[in-house]
Amino acid sequence: HNIVAGMIGTFYRAPSPNQPAFVSIGDTVEEGQTLAIVEAMKLLNPIESHRAGRIAEILVPDGAAVSTDTALFVIEDLETTDV
Repeated sequence: HNIVAGMIGTFYRAPSPNQPAFVSIGDTVEEGQTLAIVEAMKLLNPIESHRAGRIAEILVPDGAAVSTDTALFVIEDLETTDV
């Protein structure tokens, strides 16, 4: 399952440069959990998970420009992973 940007802006993995990333590969996430932020027109918009699972891939580097349909994360269902 891919999580997409939903808007044009700049992708950030952490809430600020001196703080850790919201999530990393291998992390288990819950539905509604913030995974990253996209800055659009000086507003920081949270990107939330639409399902529970495990972060399998992070597809965009920190600070990259993204568009509305840019895939940001791949989330695997917990039932299909070896935890």
